[in-house]
Amino acid sequence: MNNDIILSASNLSKSFNGLKVVHGVDLEIKRGSVHALIGPNGAGKTTLFNLLTRFLPATSGTISFQGNDISSAKSADVARLGMVRSFQISAVFSHLSVLENVRVALQRKRTDAMYFWRSDKCLTALNESAMTLVSAVGLESFSDSLAVELSYGRKRALEIATTLALDPTLMLLDEPTAGMGQEDIERTVALIRHVSSNRTILMVEHNLGVVRALSDEVTVLARGKVLARGDYDSVADNPLVAKAYLGVRHA
Repeated sequence: MNNDIILSASNLSKSFNGLKVVHGVDLEIKRGSVHALIGPNGAGKTTLFNLLTRFLPATSGTISFQGNDISSAKSADVARLGMVRSFQISAVFSHLSVLENVRVALQRKRTDAMYFWRSDKCLTALNESAMTLVSAVGLESFSDSLAVELSYGRKRALEIATTLALDPTLMLLDEPTAGMGQEDIERTVALIRHVSSNRTILMVEHNLGVVRALSDEVTVLARGKVLARGDYDSVADNPLVAKAYLGVRHA
């Protein structure tokens, strides 16, 4: 086993009613890196995310995470192993405060399933840890604000805080800057750079400026297959990628 590789997939495929959406994908994610998964719409990026995190069963192929074969594991067990994903649509409790949202996420790590329903006095024991995470994503001045009152970009920051509450070794971010204005994009890029300092990140992202700013490695999917892989510059200069995704730049 290569200890530098935290997540790998071999010959991973997924078919729906005979139609192959992901076809023979080999993927290796280096520990401590930010790895971007890009490709045109319909390339199979989100399906691949769902396969890696076991939200969908693969038709064929194998997946290994930290040396463990997770090809048949349940998605909840994969999360407990330390691989945690966010979603394209922000998933927070709108009518709880920022601090309360993060506190709920912290409770998910506890073995007492009924802890959520215990008194406020019991729950306040988590406040210090929750506030540390709220501050880590730049939301300390919004800790008492309801999630529904936050801008879209700050909701995504809150979602990252709730993901961090599960103490992931590997974070999977599905289009973390989708639908954001430039100010929120810049804030989110800085946040991802900050939280990547001691963990590995795999992200699907359409904004190539974000990919260029953050990624150590890039894998390009097209029609469910790996088209290219490498650092951003080598991928951007690949004529096959230029044709399939980035726009034809080569004569």
